Amino acid sequence: MPNVTFSVPDELHREMRAHPEIKWAEVARAAIRGQLRRLDVYDRLLARSKLTEEDAVEIGRSIRHSAARRTK
Repeated sequence: MPNVTFSVPDELHREMRAHPEIKWAEVARAAIRGQLRRLDVYDRLLARSKLTEEDAVEIGRSIRHSAARRTK
């Protein structure tokens, strides 16, 4: 199994060390696995989509403008 190394902020590392009973590598693996599953779903949905990136940006703008009007 390959090793992956990543950095965490000092405060997060202190909090992790306060819980040595937790297998942090397994927590990281589970989080990565979950994110990959979500990305797979997105990829499958987008593969069938006829929307262009420009369409998506325009829809996003429209939603933001609508939300801004509601909060006024």
